Amino acid sequence: MAPGVFQLHDRIEAFATSHRRACALLALACLALFLPGFFSLQPMDRDEPRFAQATKQMLETGDYVSIRFQDEARNKKPVGIYWMQSLAVTGAQALGVDEPRARIWIYRLPSLAGAVAAVLLTYWAALAFMGRMGALLAALLFASTLVLGVEARLAKTDAVVAATVVAAMGALARVYLARGAPALSPQGGLAAWRLPAIFWTAIGIGVLVKGPITPMAPLLAFLALAVKDRAWRWAGALKPLAGLGWTLLLVAPWFTLIMIETDGAFLRDSLGKDMLGKVSAGQEAHGAPPLTYFAAFWATAWPLAPFAALAAPFVFAQRRAAEFAFLLAWLAPSWIIFELTPTKLPHYVLPLYPAIALLAALAIERAGDALQRGRLRFALYWLPAFPVIVAAAGAGGAIWLKEAPGLLFFFCAPIVLALAFVMARLVIWVRLRALAFAAPPLALALYAGVYGGVLTGPPMTAFALSPRLDAALARAQAAAPGCADLVPATTTYREPSLVFLTRTDLRMLDAEQAAVFLREAPCRVVLIEGRVEERFRAALGDGAGASVVERVRGINLNGGRKLDIGLYLRGAGS
Repeated sequence: MAPGVFQLHDRIEAFATSHRRACALLALACLALFLPGFFSLQPMDRDEPRFAQATKQMLETGDYVSIRFQDEARNKKPVGIYWMQSLAVTGAQALGVDEPRARIWIYRLPSLAGAVAAVLLTYWAALAFMGRMGALLAALLFASTLVLGVEARLAKTDAVVAATVVAAMGALARVYLARGAPALSPQGGLAAWRLPAIFWTAIGIGVLVKGPITPMAPLLAFLALAVKDRAWRWAGALKPLAGLGWTLLLVAPWFTLIMIETDGAFLRDSLGKDMLGKVSAGQEAHGAPPLTYFAAFWATAWPLAPFAALAAPFVFAQRRAAEFAFLLAWLAPSWIIFELTPTKLPHYVLPLYPAIALLAALAIERAGDALQRGRLRFALYWLPAFPVIVAAAGAGGAIWLKEAPGLLFFFCAPIVLALAFVMARLVIWVRLRALAFAAPPLALALYAGVYGGVLTGPPMTAFALSPRLDAALARAQAAAPGCADLVPATTTYREPSLVFLTRTDLRMLDAEQAAVFLREAPCRVVLIEGRVEERFRAALGDGAGASVVERVRGINLNGGRKLDIGLYLRGAGS
């Protein structure tokens, strides 16, 4: 490997001579890390197209209060992310983008912005604990983690939620570290309201995006610190009464409207069914035992993971120091809650990864290359075991999740394995700080290959069933003269991505209903999967005037089952 890769620390230090330059460097690094595959990845079932389709229906109906997927109320998450996606689509339309409502990458823009904001806010939060170069290192390590790269490319809530948590924790950290030091704390005027404004605005936005997740981390951190220090009055600097009022002002109008419109069903479904369902049992086949997140960390947090392992003994030794105590309070209580919750997905703990990045960077800044010597050296010899963990976690994630993120981890695992081996060997001979700054470029090489090649190239063609079926329906429309609008229906293939790519009124029918649907009127087309085709043909009978115009074969992105789908068309003259 070129020696210049490990001289990045010196080059970055020479460039990032101000906070403005450091933030510009971080923004450019984020775009380099997150943009490969961003525009070309197909809608990744199932959550992403559900969010995007619900937003699409808001735009179609003009109803920005209720959240629906086709005719079904989607009372799982609050409205925040749907409003953000609506703004993105409306902005794209104003800029003249062709058919913006059908382009999934536009719905991903809030996630991309959220991921970039989370990285920049990690830098801001880190400045409360360390110098500019240490903060830059923490932000770069977090930016290059695998799970953040995944969430930046999916039209979901988690990247935005991570940004709100980091903003809130950055404000809380400054208040905590300034306790008992009046000279460091703003005494009056507008300056006294800066940190409370950041904190409570982040809480309000987080609640509108994903309910209680954003308030959970600072609340648990405050309780842990209050117990440790036997003091809690320092939190008064956050103006809790005024702050709670501001948060209510942000969230209450929509919550009031949705409660009226759904007659209270939103609260019952979101808290009673969705949140409490995840707490009491594993939902949607995503149940897993405690310590699952700890095991998954070694795959999802690359390249941060090995630096966290090296820093762990030093962090434990310094756990009573105020800076380390705060970061551990951010990390440990929430991590335990997530581990004890039966429903588990790798991205749930994403808001805690910045705390780990800050701990690793703070340990590197305080202990430096001493982490590579003495009693801590034993950790270096365990690094070659990480590739095995990574490969196992990646393959296991693909099987466990049965959806797109698991597939991403599966494809990333072999390349991560190679990088892990390289890092395990180099860390013994190369200065740790230099290696840490070299890790993000290694991650960039990984993401460029996986997202820009594997997941958007020929290897994924077989998995791109919904885009190929959408294209086949367009060809069927062109092959049906006299039909101004073909009305589609589908049988067993009912992925949300198909609804998003085709039309909101796509009908979901069984084989017999599909036969009746096709007989009732001309200018209709149905998607019939091979395993129900015989039943469909028997119910259709003769004389319906329908014919197979195309077959699409591939593999379902969810579950990996091979499918053979026929397009049965009844034209205008049939």
